[in-house]
Amino acid sequence: MKNIVVLVSGGGTNLARLIQAQQQGEITGERITCVISSSPEAYALTRAAEAGIPSRVIDIKRYKGKRGEYCDALCAALDAEHADLVVYAGFMVILCGDILRKYDGKMINVHPSLLPAFGGEGFYGLKVHEAALARGVKISGATVHYVNAECDGGAIILQKAVAVKSTDTAEVLQKRIMEEAEQVILPQAVELLTRRKD
Repeated sequence: MKNIVVLVSGGGTNLARLIQAQQQGEITGERITCVISSSPEAYALTRAAEAGIPSRVIDIKRYKGKRGEYCDALCAALDAEHADLVVYAGFMVILCGDILRKYDGKMINVHPSLLPAFGGEGFYGLKVHEAALARGVKISGATVHYVNAECDGGAIILQKAVAVKSTDTAEVLQKRIMEEAEQVILPQAVELLTRRKD
């Protein structure tokens, strides 16, 4: 059985989907053993507690201007949790240093666009969808990719397209992409990667 550690910063809707997928047997060779939040106020911590999953908080605000120290603290926590796979689920911290080398090929993120479009620093949350609508794209979607030193630049694992409608607002498009793409391919990617032979 492989250990999944989920990294969060906010509400935890994708965490909730992963918990549901685990409970329903969509992901099988692994279990979510810990949730680590960059914020003590993240509602994702409540979701973890309700599911009986242990959690930790490594508060990014305590490391202001010291991103390297934050990354070292997170790496130590992942080591302590014996993480086999690290899943970003709305984790809003760009990592650096040893953690990227140590967990190369073991950290994944879900991004709400068809990368490489609308990715990189500054493209998060509604900003992604606002940019897509401003550009006039007819198709958007979500991407699960490996995490590396380049923000949203790691190798792509899975993608799923979603139609963009002429009446869409950024909020409407965000909700559709989350429900029809992000929450579909994230559990699929977790299952795929935990079934591989290391």
